[in-house]
Amino acid sequence: QVQLVESGGGLVQAGGSLRLSCVSSARTFSTDAMGWFRQAPGKEREFVSGISVSGARTKYGDAVKGRFTISRDNAKNTVYLQMNSLQPEDTAVYYCAADRHFGNGWNTGDRGSFAYWGQGTQVTVSS
Repeated sequence: QVQLVESGGGLVQAGGSLRLSCVSSARTFSTDAMGWFRQAPGKEREFVSGISVSGARTKYGDAVKGRFTISRDNAKNTVYLQMNSLQPEDTAVYYCAADRHFGNGWNTGDRGSFAYWGQGTQVTVSS
């Protein structure tokens, strides 16, 4: 069973930045594509960003393009989400997820492709 543990959430003013981290327990982390999703109260879970196995390719949801950056450090079994120019509408619980082997969810944003999920970290942006 793979465990994903997110950290780095918190309260920030509009225009501020946060960096989320997600540490994976998987021995196969270096062969797992990864993604970030978010869910605001009363809304569907939304694709935020995905990153390929090597980290060479990334994908972003339209709402965060140009403001968020995903990256990974395979030596540390960690994936990051740098969030800049945060806005109140970015307020949500942010979840890290591991794509199934050879999955393409990191690119398509398909939640069903992701095999493992973290517990989430709350991000609150005040206006």
